[in-house]
Amino acid sequence: MTELRIPALLASSFAGNPDPQRRRWLASLPGTVADLAARWELHVGEPFESGGSVSWVAPARTAAGERVVLKVGWPHPEARYEAAGLRFWDGNGAVRLHAEYQTDDTAALLLERCEPGTTLASRSEPEQDEVLARTLPRLWREPPPEHEFPTLQQMCDQWAREYEEDPAPSGIDPGIERAGLALFRALPASADRQVLLATDLHALNILAAQREPWLAIDPKPHVGDPAYDPLQHMLNCERLNADPAGLARRLAGLLDLDPERLRLWLFARCVQASKGWRDLDDIATRLAP
Repeated sequence: MTELRIPALLASSFAGNPDPQRRRWLASLPGTVADLAARWELHVGEPFESGGSVSWVAPARTAAGERVVLKVGWPHPEARYEAAGLRFWDGNGAVRLHAEYQTDDTAALLLERCEPGTTLASRSEPEQDEVLARTLPRLWREPPPEHEFPTLQQMCDQWAREYEEDPAPSGIDPGIERAGLALFRALPASADRQVLLATDLHALNILAAQREPWLAIDPKPHVGDPAYDPLQHMLNCERLNADPAGLARRLAGLLDLDPERLRLWLFARCVQASKGWRDLDDIATRLAP
C-alpha cells in the first residue's frame, strides 16, 4: 500500500504536535497498514472519515470474505486495555475482537464490523437513554481476581491531580470546587460493587449492527462503581443544561442506580471537567450538595 488517506480528525490531532514519536508513527502508518493487511490476509478499504483522533480505522475483508474493521492506533494510555475489555465481554453488548497485534508504537485490532454502523447519536436523546440502559448492565460484570484492568480509583485520583496541577483559572466557587474534587476521589471507594466499566460510553460509541440492534465500541475499561458509567452520556446530552438533576434521576431509574449517588457523581465529574469545558461551571454549581 503506497498511498493511504489520513482522515481529517486524525490528521488535525497530530498536526503540529511536538512529539517526534507521534510524527514518526503517522509517517510509518502506510507501511504499518500494509504489514497488518498481509499478516491478517485482509483487503483494506478506505478509512472511515469519522475515525478516531489517535487511530486509523477502516473497513476490511478477510480472505474468507468476512467483513471486519481494522483499527490501527497510537498506543495512548486510555486505549491500553481496549482489547482486554473486548475479550472479557466476548461480544455481549460490545463488538467482538477477532485479533490483536501490539508493538511498542502501535496497537492494532481486528474487530467485528457493525452494519449499517450508524451511531446512536442519530436517534433522539430519550431513545439514547434507553439503549444505553440496555447496554451498560450487560457490560457490568465482575472480573476475576487476577484481572489486569486499572481501577476507577486510579483514574479519578489521576484526573483530580491533573486538575489541581492545571494553572488555568476555575470559574467555580472555591468551596464547591474543593467539594467536587473531594467527592471525585472518595466516591470510587464507597461503591458496593466493583465491575468492569466502559467509562466512555456515549451515543457516538454505540453503533447499529446486525448481530444485535446496537453494540458498544471503543471502551476504556476500568474496574469500579457502575454509577460512574452513565456520566459521559449525560455530559453529551443537550438536556444536561436544562435539568441536570432530572437527567440524573432518569438515568438512575433506567439503570436501577441510587439517584442521589448518580447526582453526586455528576456533580463531581462536572467540577473535574470544568476547566476544559466551561459550560459545566454553572451545572456543577447547581448540582452542588
